[in-house]
Formats: sequence, structure tokens, C-alpha cells
Amino acid sequence: MSPAKPDLAQMPEQIDGFMSKARVASELLKALSHETRLLILCILSQGEKTVSEIESILGLQQAVVSQQLARLRLEQLVKTRRDGRSIYYSIANPNVTEVVSVLYRIYCAPDAGDDGQ
Repeated sequence: MSPAKPDLAQMPEQIDGFMSKARVASELLKALSHETRLLILCILSQGEKTVSEIESILGLQQAVVSQQLARLRLEQLVKTRRDGRSIYYSIANPNVTEVVSVLYRIYCAPDAGDDGQ
């Protein structure tokens, strides 16, 4: 027998909290919905990288990578660190790393999709 689920209609204060969190989750999912941004976040989930390292991994032009990194910065999903002339990008929020890790496990891991789906 599964545990009883709370009746959200009877708890309006919880609805406000859920709506606020749903809004945050929705914004994250919008950012992840772009293939290049998702790939960049997958790369950054493994550790910080420079723009040129990301370009090399993805085989994309610097302008494309920079544009998507700017969007990710605007959404506060990535942060930067300067070391001399190099700027390193990393994921700003550990929750983003967790979401990307789950997506990787489901869709990209070597045995992903072997279950016939």
C-alpha cells in the first residue's frame, strides 16, 4: 500500500511554494531545451572548461559557443573564473549538475536505451 498523498487543494500555502519551485524548474528546463546548451552543461558537469576547450570538444565555432555560454550566464546556470587571460566556465548550481547527470544516465550512458525504449 502506497503512502497517502496530501490533498493539495486543502493546503493553499503549499500550492504557493510548489508554484514558485515549478517556475524555477521551468526556467531550468527552458535552458536545457537547447541542444548546444545541454551539451555545454554536460561537458561542464565533468569540470570547468575554457571556451576553446568547449569549442574543441563540440567542434563548434567560438561565436556559437560564446553565445550559448552568455545565455547560460544570463540564466545564472554557469559561472566564470579568470586565470590570467583564460576564462574558465563551470556550473553555478549543484542542482543543475544533478539534473544533467540524470539525463546523461538515461540517454547517454553506454547502456542507455538498451531496455528497448
